[in-house]
Amino acid sequence: MRTIAICLTFLLASGVPATSDAAIFKRELKAQAALSSETVSDIQRAIDEQRLLDADRYLNQAFLAGVKDPRLNLLDGNLNLAQGHFQAALDAFAAAEKAPKTKDAALEGQGIALSLSGNADKALPVLQAAVAANPAAWRAWNALGSAYDDRGQWTEANAAYERAVTASGGAAIVLNNRGYSRLLQHQRDLAVTDFVAALRRKPDLAEARTNLRLALAMGGDYDRAIAGGTASEQAALLNNAGFAAAMHGDYANAEQLLNRALALKSEYYAVASDNLKIVQALSARSEGRSKAAR
Repeated sequence: MRTIAICLTFLLASGVPATSDAAIFKRELKAQAALSSETVSDIQRAIDEQRLLDADRYLNQAFLAGVKDPRLNLLDGNLNLAQGHFQAALDAFAAAEKAPKTKDAALEGQGIALSLSGNADKALPVLQAAVAANPAAWRAWNALGSAYDDRGQWTEANAAYERAVTASGGAAIVLNNRGYSRLLQHQRDLAVTDFVAALRRKPDLAEARTNLRLALAMGGDYDRAIAGGTASEQAALLNNAGFAAAMHGDYANAEQLLNRALALKSEYYAVASDNLKIVQALSARSEGRSKAAR
């Protein structure tokens, strides 16, 4: 339920609205044979706003125009990250790393790409190098927090998320990820605080809303955990609440919630069915232990 892939692109400039005239954009590149800060901002803005086709078109125009600027490689890496093309992102960041003015940001991008592609062991030292080179690299701190979570290194994870929160000014994605880390550490109340804060920053952050519902269900507040969803969402909400109930040992309510999820689906709901089987097995084992202890 993490959202590390969201908002992992890197802002290189800001404040200039994107051009809507591709022909003008292309002529400007040919005339300058270099990237202006305004052009960099336009391309990065397109990536951040998930206008990936626009960003791809702009980058292609720049490459075809023969522009020689290491920021092109950095932007290319950011675009490939957003598209989930991790090897292509690594190749672009490797090229950007060769230039002094883009080296630090390229390290950050490499670490995140390695992390997202499942190369956690390789990602860790790269991310550590990225934050050493640029302590304000909040996306690298955020990815480090996730890496430490995976290793159960809670002290290091807490410190990394604290740096990410401070450096990002409390970005919603960081608050969500720290909340999830706190949930893993059985700090439910603190996790709820983070999820609520993330939603205040970004009300449409679906991951934070899902995580908040999970945290509420883990505290036994099942009604609030499943409230407010649309009819089409109810089965998934009930499944998640049932899973959360099982996580804190409330097997009776877990079975009830999962059975309700199955009843709502008009077709076979494999996830809820699998969860129900696990809950029933855990419940039977728990009951067996209780009898043995009498």
